Order: sequence, then structure tokens, then C-alpha cells
Amino acid sequence: MSSVRKILVIGLDCASPELIFHRFRDDMPTTNNLIQTGVYGNLTSTIPPITIPAWMSMVTGKDPGTLGFYGLRNRADYSYNRLSIANSTLVQDDTVWDIISATGKKVILVGVPQTYPPHPVNGCLITSFLTPSNNSPYTYPDSLKAEVERVSDGYIIDVRDFRTDDKARLLREIYAMTEKRFRVTRHLMQTREWDFCMHVEMGTDRIHHGFWRFLDQNHRKHDPNSEYVNAIRDYYRYLDGEIASLIALAGKDTAILLVSDHGAKRIDGGICINEWLISEGYLVLKKYPHKPMAYEDLEIDWAKTTAWGAGGYYARIFLNIAGREPKGIVPPEEHQVLRDELSKKIADIPDDKGNLLPTQVFKPEDIYSTINNIPPDLIVYFGDLHWRSVGTIGHRAIHTLENDTGPDDANHAQQGIFILKDGTHTGERYNLEIRDIAPTILGLLDIPIPTDMQGQAIVNAPSTPAPSDAQPSHTDDEVYTEDEKKALEDRLRALGYM
Repeated sequence: MSSVRKILVIGLDCASPELIFHRFRDDMPTTNNLIQTGVYGNLTSTIPPITIPAWMSMVTGKDPGTLGFYGLRNRADYSYNRLSIANSTLVQDDTVWDIISATGKKVILVGVPQTYPPHPVNGCLITSFLTPSNNSPYTYPDSLKAEVERVSDGYIIDVRDFRTDDKARLLREIYAMTEKRFRVTRHLMQTREWDFCMHVEMGTDRIHHGFWRFLDQNHRKHDPNSEYVNAIRDYYRYLDGEIASLIALAGKDTAILLVSDHGAKRIDGGICINEWLISEGYLVLKKYPHKPMAYEDLEIDWAKTTAWGAGGYYARIFLNIAGREPKGIVPPEEHQVLRDELSKKIADIPDDKGNLLPTQVFKPEDIYSTINNIPPDLIVYFGDLHWRSVGTIGHRAIHTLENDTGPDDANHAQQGIFILKDGTHTGERYNLEIRDIAPTILGLLDIPIPTDMQGQAIVNAPSTPAPSDAQPSHTDDEVYTEDEKKALEDRLRALGYM
């Protein structure tokens, strides 16, 4: 039997092992104490290592293929332009809080990605940055919203565009968002009964994307004389104090779990994937644009097109298969051959100076245990994720050193962080995987682990399968008004997810 009565999970989106375990460790006394007195190690993220699907993989113990979503936007069908924004209605698998709620234990959730629209839990819930605006219903119960707004003096769903040269404004907003979110979590911990509390902070992600060049001496745009050279270090110091404030309220029988969904690394440039596909004859336009434009806004000659791609921190390649896509021309029996051909050619794309990049190309069936819904035909990490995918067309070049949606200093890295202080286990652990978190949480609470969870408990835990009575609330995935959908898509584009 575990001695743990409660669990506090503090999620730091994009927090890097390099910074937490090494570079900033002495600047973070609370976090350093967790490392010294608990279990810690790198946490391998999902493929792809982005906010969605990574957080949901963490809390369900399932890979993206099983979950059926592969990023923030996914193909809704096999048409060329219809994409759905990932939200809570797409989550058809039990989360840890569904299972915990079903046992009668109380939960608090603050800022966990992919919880909008809010669904009932045995406790309270505040949704994440994927909420369209403060005008949307972003709490459960709905009556909690007024309390959150009052306690926070105006809750911040997310910072405004981090792709900006106005670094002073961005830094102020990151601190304000973080302070308000932690303030609300402290309030809920003190005013609600709880057994499981999970708080996810997005400020780490936003400050990495906005300020990594000032931290990393190897960044193309590093400026050692900038006033922001210590911006990320100073924020981590501040964040350590906020983490301490939650731990102080948690109680002695509470396990503390500090995790991230992925890490961060510098961006060296972008590969204009659709420009490359055009140059190789896979993508054919009826008219080339006079300025960079999204492929959705261009007239593509689908009768001559065999493949197209999407931009973001990784590349997604889609094939125009006969009988699958509306105007497909690739015979189904050539699907595998074409993927192999593209995989080899894409892996050979050099950097802007002609040097070979350590690019990885994945086929969904090779990396996921099950394939649900519609995955990309290929997933690409350019240059070990030091290069991002640029999906817009009109650059007249394969390489770009400027991002097409505004300045961005960092990409996502495959390794996140794991730290657990449960009063029993200590030491560094290896080969930890993001799907291990869900069974670890359930095991610590002495809740039997469902056999369909793909991860393994990191510390000793019961493994008897439990029939789950949890019934996640799922509704139609068309949860946005047209105005909300456009505003959210614009924000996702500005944030680099499209």
C-alpha cells in the first residue's frame, strides 16, 4: 500500500532537462530539493513532441495513434481543407482524473491542455490556452468562472502573440499570466477538498519561444549584450518560488510530481516543405502566388499533385491517394512505394549551406500501437528539430531563416522532465516515457491500473486491471462558433502550431 494520500502534479509546458537538471538547478532551490530527495530523469515525449497530443498521452497512458489526434489541428476527413481543432470532445479515452473521480476522490485541474470545452469532474476544472477567450465557458462548474475572475483580477487564458519583437510587453504578460494562474490554484487548494490537483503552466513554453536566442550562445541570432540575456533564467527563478507556494499547501502525505510534456531547443531555420514538393514535381499549382500564402488559399492542380505538406514545429506530409482523397491520383498499391521515395528524398534535404541535416521521417504505423482517425502519411523532424517546417508557398526558396508567422527562437525537443517526491523513492531513472505518468499516478493512489494503458508505473504500483466507471463527458466536436473558430485558428497560427 502506498503511503501517499494525495498527489500534486505541476506541469511546466516545454520545460527542458538541460535547464532544470543542469544549467538552472542552483537557481531553483525548491526544484533542486525535489531532485535530491526524489526520483528524476528525462521524460521521452510523444512523436510529435508538441502540447497536443503530449499532455493527453501523459494523462491517459496512450500514444497519439490510439488517441486519434496527432497535433493541434487534424484532418476531419479526407478532403483537402477540412481540419478540426483538437479539443476535449476528441478525447475518447479515460484520463487519470476521470478514473480518480470515479473512485469518489476529488480533483482540481488548472490549465491542462485539451480540456476545453470543460466537462464534469468530481471537483473543479479550469480549461487551457485553447479556450477561445474569457467570454467562453472555461470552468467546471460554470459558476466557478466568476470566482476565478475575481480571485485573479482578470484571468489570462494565454499571452498575446509571443511572435513579437516587443519583448518587454511579452515578458510582462508571461509573468502576469503565471502569477494569476498560480494564485488561482492556491485559492482552489485552500477552498476545495481535493485528492488530486494538476496545474499546467504555459509560461515556460512562451518564454522559450520568445527569448531562447538570448540564452543560447549557439543560436544564429544570439546577442550576448541584450538586456534579455537572463530573461529565461530569471523566470525560472521566479517559477521556483511559485512551485514552492503550491508545495507548501500540499501537506506531508502528498506526492509531488513535476513534469513537462517536451523540452526546447534552438531553431536554426525553416524548410519550406511545399516549396520543396513543388520543386520535385509532387505538388503542382495552377498559379504561383506573388507573396507567401497558405496552401489552403491557393489553387492547386490536384489532377497533377501527388503530395502536399503542412507547416509547424514538425512537418506533416499527405498523399493524394485515388479513392481516398476527392481527386486522388496515386494508386493505392503505390502508397508504400511513394512514402519510401519521399522519406529518402526528404531525409536528404540539406541545410542552407549544403550540409546534410539529421532529419528523421516516421510512418505512423511504425511508431503507434494503433491508428485511429486520420494521421499524416509521414511525420518529419527536420534537422533533429533544429529546423521547423514552413508550409506557406511563395518564398521562392527551400530554406528560410525567418519564420513565416513571426519571430520564434525555439523549437520543441523530444525530452521533457520527470521529478517525483513521494517520500520513498530516490535517484535518477532512465528510459522514462510520457505514457508512464498515468499509471504512476494511479499506482501512487492505490487505484488499480487499467490494462489498456500502454505505459508502466515508474515506482512500485498495483497492476490489477480495474473496470472503469469513469464516463468522460463527450459532445459534438463542433463546439466553436464561426467567430471563435476563426479567432482560435488565428491565435494558433500566430503561436506557430499551423
